[in-house]
Amino acid sequence: MLRERAGSESLEIDLDEGATVADAVRALGPVAGEMPFRVAVNREYANDSTPIAEGDELAAIPPVSGGAPESTGVVRAKVRAEPLDLDALSRSVGDPAAGAIVTFQGVTREVDSLSYEAYAEMAEPTIEAILRECAARHGLQAIAAEHRIGEVALGEPSVIVAASAAHRGEAFAGAREAIDRIKAEAPIWKKEISDGGERWVEGILP
Repeated sequence: MLRERAGSESLEIDLDEGATVADAVRALGPVAGEMPFRVAVNREYANDSTPIAEGDELAAIPPVSGGAPESTGVVRAKVRAEPLDLDALSRSVGDPAAGAIVTFQGVTREVDSLSYEAYAEMAEPTIEAILRECAARHGLQAIAAEHRIGEVALGEPSVIVAASAAHRGEAFAGAREAIDRIKAEAPIWKKEISDGGERWVEGILP
């Protein structure tokens, strides 16, 4: 939405030495308008007081449609334009010690298609971090997730998750937390496309 308002994929702004994220937001002026968004500096979410140095990459993150110990299990995250394969993802988390594999797929409904955009350079590591935290918190053997970008037709999956664990309770809990957090935190947006036109789907700030 911000990209469409700005009429460009990116903008360059000039700031005084010692500038912060708040100064950068003010420099955007009418491009920002009243639309809520968060700012990421060098692909990490930042606060208004975060300092900005010359050459830093800033990203304005509108509401998205999504310190933990390392997991010993397999973690796999991918943002891709190709169709998603739930069976392949399920096989990727298989483990001899796993007594349960839980899968989830979110599919397009009610409209002809959904068009997804992502800040992929940040979305993929964000999803990976979420998966690692879920694996550690729920004792998973492995967990994987993939999110589609581009146009996704009615009935096709746009996001898939697979989690394996020794017992079904942990697998269900891990998969549920993963998809809920991906929807709330990963910088991914969707636009509904139908005979009536196009509409960006409202979301929440991460």
